[in-house]
Amino acid sequence: MGRVRIYELAREIGIKSKHLVEFLQELGADVKNHMSTIDEDVAVLVQEHFVSESEKSKEVKPVDTATKVKGDAKRPPVVNSKMQPSPDADEASDKRKSRQRTRKKRTGSQRHQGRQRSSGKKSTPVADRPREVEIPESITVKELAARLSVPATSIIKRLMNIGVMATVPQSIGWEAAATVAEGFGFTVKLPEIQTVDPLADIEDPPEKLRERPPIVTIMGHVDHGKTTLLDAIRESKVTEEEAGGITQHIGAYQVKLEDRKITFLDTPGHEAFTAMRSRGAQVTDIAVLVVAADDGVMPQTREAISHARAADVPIIVAINKMDRPDANPDRVKQSLAELGLVPEEWGGDTVCVNISALRKEGIDDLLEMILLVADLRELKANPDRMARGTIIEAKLDKGRGPVATVLISNGTLRVGEAIVAGSVSGRVRAMTDATGKRVEDAGPATPVEVIGLSDVPEAGDELVALADEKLARQVAAERQDKKRAAELRPSTPVSLDDLFERIKDGEVKELNLIIKADVQGSVEAVRQALEQLSTDEVRVNVIHGAVGGITESDVTLAATSNAVIIGFNVRPDINASRVAEWEKVDIRTYRVIYTAIDDIKAAMEGLLEPDYVEDVLGRAVVRATFKVPNVGVVAGSYVSDGKITRNALVRLLRDNVVIHEGAITSLKRFKDDVREVAQGYECGIGLERFNDIKEGDEIEAYVLRAVKRTL
Repeated sequence: MGRVRIYELAREIGIKSKHLVEFLQELGADVKNHMSTIDEDVAVLVQEHFVSESEKSKEVKPVDTATKVKGDAKRPPVVNSKMQPSPDADEASDKRKSRQRTRKKRTGSQRHQGRQRSSGKKSTPVADRPREVEIPESITVKELAARLSVPATSIIKRLMNIGVMATVPQSIGWEAAATVAEGFGFTVKLPEIQTVDPLADIEDPPEKLRERPPIVTIMGHVDHGKTTLLDAIRESKVTEEEAGGITQHIGAYQVKLEDRKITFLDTPGHEAFTAMRSRGAQVTDIAVLVVAADDGVMPQTREAISHARAADVPIIVAINKMDRPDANPDRVKQSLAELGLVPEEWGGDTVCVNISALRKEGIDDLLEMILLVADLRELKANPDRMARGTIIEAKLDKGRGPVATVLISNGTLRVGEAIVAGSVSGRVRAMTDATGKRVEDAGPATPVEVIGLSDVPEAGDELVALADEKLARQVAAERQDKKRAAELRPSTPVSLDDLFERIKDGEVKELNLIIKADVQGSVEAVRQALEQLSTDEVRVNVIHGAVGGITESDVTLAATSNAVIIGFNVRPDINASRVAEWEKVDIRTYRVIYTAIDDIKAAMEGLLEPDYVEDVLGRAVVRATFKVPNVGVVAGSYVSDGKITRNALVRLLRDNVVIHEGAITSLKRFKDDVREVAQGYECGIGLERFNDIKEGDEIEAYVLRAVKRTL
């Protein structure tokens, strides 16, 4: 395509070069003076523009007939009062007409050939064209002409009319393209932009799914035989096939029964189970609840049941220690039935198996029941895809760097593949199984130890294999940025203070509660009273209730389930208080049941009044007691946390159960009265109208601070 000088084009049109330069500069063309050049097709469009303008001028101001007679008819029409006709106007007009005729012939021939090549049919009339067109944020003139089914020259001409200078291969913005399209009668819309998550899981076709081993977690009370059971399963089902037994403990292993595999997680009990679930990791398929036949259902047993139910995992009960002379499995089943786990032989759906882990009796029966429950759940996965799994545990090894134990949930992980785990990326350099043997790949429900991550991930993080290592690094970097932003942004768990507002906004449909009390009767009374407060807008759901002080495990469960903890005559221990503060878990403690009911009801109705909030100052452990005449019993104490002040209120705790609440009558260091005693020092504390103090008791000091509750 040739190029035309500005002064030549101005002479042909019949205007001054200065005026043409100004006109093109207003359109955005890159011209500086009369010696600048423009494309030939743009020059033709400029000519057509000035011709059309002159024709409009003719219609408004007809030329005098007398002027035509004098021979001025061949002159180009005056398009601007400031423009002066060129002396060679006649010659320029002939040249212009000749060039236009040549251009029209060439364009018409090309259009005719294009129509024949494209469809061989006549062009679609404008009225039959679709009236809606999608235009992206940037589009070339050629692409726009194709979408609108109009000549590119018409597009360029319309662009010039709105002050946009562009040639056929150049891109234009959405606003300019939309204006042109609307001028042709189209309705314009932006295409829907769909962002694809590179880590998004895709649904596998049914024909690709294969049966996979079940994943089992052992839970239960302390000293009921969880570790003994795991050791018995390992020794009877692993070491008989692997010479030398397990050489490397990786937190998970597989056993075989009749050519079928079962994967066991021997991570710590329900605390780790729930901590992983709090990060979205639903790893376990079946929970095995170990209960001692000579001890029965204990507090941690109840907690384990609550954690398993919150995760919607089926429970198999292993009644252990059947070799003991005082074993009473029927009593255990009765206690389980009261908790909603009705044994199968009693008409329920809970599988109960009698075992003796110490004597390795009943192990095969337990494994068979696990496989039976797994068959009912129809556990399947697709081994022929990129792997997805969960980090069970991770550590930093001095010799090997970051090492992560991964449980593959779907697909197959292979050595050399790029991986992302949480905000950490890397490439699989090596993998070992539970026996320490190097493996090249790991399929569904297989635990392996992976080396090659750039940093130590967190337990519960999802591991995803990707085809591109560069993409893995990019995703990990984006997750690190989101993680930092989330840490800076305050979390908003459910609390009684803002419950009503969140109900109105539709955020809360269910209020989860955890109830801890000093006796079992109080737990049931509080549970029944609070569950009766359910309304159409929100349902009160007690997910766990037990006897004893508020522990770190309770706070972890509350954080995971977005629950509020209600304490009745009990207090949280130091660790629980710290975790609750970190996780923003709302803990409410009461001495009177009606106060708790009124608070929950007021929160649900949005009627909370200003209240007093206590600030715990510190705790002291009673190491000795002394009887002082005319004073009473003085507790010789050691301040274990915070400080004790003279004007503080105190409560006396025995095994985290509140025994007495009151004021301090005396606070001494040796023989001197003091205002406060800091952590690490000993002191004598006298309580107002209370003398039943014993060694080992704890004295918790606090002050009440008046605050207004905000909704």
